[in-house]
Amino acid sequence: MTDTIDSLFARLAADHPDRTAVTGDDASLTYGELDARAELLAGRLRAEGVRPGDVVALATRRSTTTAVLLLAVLKARAAYLGLDSRQPAARRDLILRDAAVRVVLADKGMADDLGEAFTVLVPQDAVLEQEVALEQGAVLEQGAVLEQGAPAPLDPVSPGDRVAYVAYTSGSTGAPKGVCVPHRAVLRLVVGAQFLPVAADDVFLHFAPLAFDASTLEIWGPLLNGARLAVAPDGDLSLRELLSFVREEEVSVMWLTAGLFHQTVDLGLDELPALRLLLAGGDTLSASHVDRALAALPHTVVANGYGPTENTTFTTVHAMTAPSGAATVPIGRPVSGTGVLLLDERLRPVADGEVGEIYATGAGLAHGYLNNPGLTAARFVARPGPAVPGERMYRTGDLARRAADGTLEFLGRADGQVKVRGFRIETGEVVAALTALPGVSRAEVVAPRDGSGTRQLIAYVVPADDTRPSALRMRTRLADTLPAYAVPALIRVLDELPLTPNGKVDRAALEQRTVRERPEVNALHREPEGALEGAVTGMWSDHLGLEGIGADDDFFELGGHSLLAVALIGELRREYGVEISPIAFYLDPTPAGLARALTRAGVER
Repeated sequence: MTDTIDSLFARLAADHPDRTAVTGDDASLTYGELDARAELLAGRLRAEGVRPGDVVALATRRSTTTAVLLLAVLKARAAYLGLDSRQPAARRDLILRDAAVRVVLADKGMADDLGEAFTVLVPQDAVLEQEVALEQGAVLEQGAVLEQGAPAPLDPVSPGDRVAYVAYTSGSTGAPKGVCVPHRAVLRLVVGAQFLPVAADDVFLHFAPLAFDASTLEIWGPLLNGARLAVAPDGDLSLRELLSFVREEEVSVMWLTAGLFHQTVDLGLDELPALRLLLAGGDTLSASHVDRALAALPHTVVANGYGPTENTTFTTVHAMTAPSGAATVPIGRPVSGTGVLLLDERLRPVADGEVGEIYATGAGLAHGYLNNPGLTAARFVARPGPAVPGERMYRTGDLARRAADGTLEFLGRADGQVKVRGFRIETGEVVAALTALPGVSRAEVVAPRDGSGTRQLIAYVVPADDTRPSALRMRTRLADTLPAYAVPALIRVLDELPLTPNGKVDRAALEQRTVRERPEVNALHREPEGALEGAVTGMWSDHLGLEGIGADDDFFELGGHSLLAVALIGELRREYGVEISPIAFYLDPTPAGLARALTRAGVER
């Protein structure tokens, strides 16, 4: 393949220079302006020593400038690496070292934390320099030699096979692994894809973090099809704020994680007339929520997308146009340029209706894992049978069965990998982090579903001696090495882990355990006082599955998370008819604090 992301975008910019490409709080750029700024910044990157095949990291907030940075990195024939601002510094530094990053594009607020090991460019300053250059009449014809740097050296790699980005995912050995995704894999996802027909008047929502591969579809879906990218305001938006933005921008294509999709349906999907395609995925979808979404949005296609990062965002998609009343939601059929094999343990195809492991083939496959040939060889394996010589397939570790019409039904993981609120987590990585802590002998991590169907990460540890380690201290230590979403919501200390008859840890028994006792938190226990504190405490107990919650207990120390916080705010609004802002919740995330917020909003005690 001779096309790349940046070459295809450059042709679109040349054909439609005045068409709006990206809009946001900070700026609005046409296709011509976006291409021009990216060309100038690419020259600046080359002047800083960036060469084909290098990895350039981005530590930036969500903004229109992001599109300039991504294109500039690709025009310099390098690959981009999106950093997650929620990552602990130790994990971020490990990723930067593993990727051999020398140049980082960072916001001013994040640049100071990166140390002196990198060349750090601040996007705001770089964009200002570009605007000055443009005002001075810089010539930006494609292929021109720019003053900011020499042309990139010849690259022996086929353009479509060049790495476009590196995405780090959770690793079972305790270290994250970098997935190397080529240009051809992204183009196969968003250009000419049957599940994603794009018109020039479409508007795509950009809300996902760059470190999350949903952003691949969000950003390149519109920009490689002549449509507009609408960048949501930076920060943690409430669902009401997000949906308000979607309405105001007349977003027509939106991607939500499964957890956020469920919360959005519960809140209400009214008044979104422009929305024609609602994609959801990252975990198992609730069939009832899908039916409710289709009923509320009769002119919208709701699509369930499945796929690992190693096969570039989506492997299969199942599109729905009307409520079905079915008990489960299929993951559908392979997208364009992708094949799916269901194989048994001996790599033999299974019959329709039989359970098999999903193996992905085709143009969406990543090259493998950066600096990890052993793991690459284990997961990207040769396709058996009379296939194309050298053809590879990716072993997903997921189980499915195929119906007679070719539709796939997802049946769960074959190993210890789980998804919590849309984030893929290797439980082995969390176990490795736990057993590295002082006083911990053994550990196991499970992710059972609560009453609402949402997964919760729960850890069970066995102490190394008679001194029982502090769950609160363990959680604090884990936050130094694991991303926030991989820190168990609950940690329980056991004398022994349950075993199966063959001597293995009985994970099923751990998943079936009912966790009811209040965990160790910083606050001393205080019984709720008054009707409001009692009501909020009871509501938390129902959602968190805990007994004995105190009036001064911190919601997040109890295992709560942002999506659940939004759900609780919505429940309070329905119960009392008042709106509690997310800021008020985060400033005082206790039952007593919410009771005070309700009182200030006019609810009588």
